[in-house]
Amino acid sequence: MTATAPHPRLTKAPEDTHPARGPRLPVRILPLTPAVVLLLLFLAGPIAYCVYIAFTDLQLTGQAQESFVGFDNFTRAFGDEAFLNAVWLTLVFTVLSSLIGQNTHGLALAALMRRASKPVRTLTGGIVVTAWVLPEVVAGFLLYAFFRREGTLNAILDWLHLPSQNWLFTLPILAVSFANVWRGTAFSMLVYSAALNEIPQEITEAAEVDGAGGWRRLWHITLPMIRRSIGTNLMLNTLQTLSVFGLIWVMTRGGPGGRSQTLPLFMYEQAFQNSLIGYGTAVALLLLLVGSLFSLVYLRLLRTEV
Repeated sequence: MTATAPHPRLTKAPEDTHPARGPRLPVRILPLTPAVVLLLLFLAGPIAYCVYIAFTDLQLTGQAQESFVGFDNFTRAFGDEAFLNAVWLTLVFTVLSSLIGQNTHGLALAALMRRASKPVRTLTGGIVVTAWVLPEVVAGFLLYAFFRREGTLNAILDWLHLPSQNWLFTLPILAVSFANVWRGTAFSMLVYSAALNEIPQEITEAAEVDGAGGWRRLWHITLPMIRRSIGTNLMLNTLQTLSVFGLIWVMTRGGPGGRSQTLPLFMYEQAFQNSLIGYGTAVALLLLLVGSLFSLVYLRLLRTEV
């Protein structure tokens, strides 16, 4: 018997029309087009324009047209003692208030609140979150009133018969670091509360039965199991801390003598007070580079599995 050739309609359908494969690629990405256009228009466009400005001598006043100056703004920055001082203070501010302050206090609060009663958890969480949701300018005024010469802190020290001082003059970078910890700890507390709730209770109970104390359970069980949450929290907190402006501006305006002037304040001073838009934008790009380096380190740590 002679075999009958298969009918053309029974042959395999082309890949772009097979029902299991869905619509072709251009059709699938069509719903994303508005979002991509908005990102290019309002994110990529301004960033590209800022990169261009950083290589010019654009000024706010006294200039008819900017000119391309290459890397002169960046060379000027690394030869500027005020810029180097701002870089150092930015690192100090970030380490004290984010890597140590917010991260440690957030984890401690989350761990303590797990064992506290419901009224205590509600009250503590409400107070901490309220400090977080306050506008940055309002929080700055509150902490300014706390640290100023006639402020709350010195009133408490006088009542305890302890020596007082003008904290915003003698230790300005520590004062603004404490203010950032007070305002931003709530985010770390919420992140770690969610992470701690994901730890199986059976593991903790087994460690207690084996005689492991609180510190040993924290070091060998809790921290390894929430390592990815720690890395994520550190990355987000660091990026937020690097961009803090209003809090420091309200409390000290970067003074006295530039002793609390971080990179955002230095950038603002150069761009809008000294009218050097090109130089200030170059500083902003360097700040973006610092944040990118921190992000790469954290992403490298998050890539490693527990």
